[in-house]
Amino acid sequence: MNAVTPDTQVADPRGMSGIEQLRYAFDPERPERGPGIGRTLGFTVIEIEEGRVVFGGHPDESVYNPIGTVHGGYAATLLDSAVGCAVHSTLKAGQGYTTLELKVAYHKALTKETGPVRAEGRVIQAGRRAAFAEGRLVDGKGVVYATATSTLLVFER
Repeated sequence: MNAVTPDTQVADPRGMSGIEQLRYAFDPERPERGPGIGRTLGFTVIEIEEGRVVFGGHPDESVYNPIGTVHGGYAATLLDSAVGCAVHSTLKAGQGYTTLELKVAYHKALTKETGPVRAEGRVIQAGRRAAFAEGRLVDGKGVVYATATSTLLVFER
């Protein structure tokens, strides 16, 4: 049952496929619905399709580390979100997932001068129990700042 109550405005995800859950969670008509980590770090979903999700953000000094560049956790979080949601988009109703491994390679330092960035996650292979995804974090010119690979466990709820 996909019950949405007026007081909570939260859907029961058990009857929804993964892509339906994502489209509901990131409904542009209800921007307050997106996960809190996006609000905290200032990023949002740009594209959702089965097996592919893109997040976008614009790093500023609020995510800097002590050496004067964007903290690596910002890139890692964007990439983890993109690859995880890419896998989420392939789930059937009643399935869940969790990240088993995330490997991030940092190619170039991000700064506030980098401008807007996009983290694109794509599913490489999704099976009954495991899924594999990859991601790239790029700027508006296509310059690669970080890449990631991820292994995720798929389970029945």
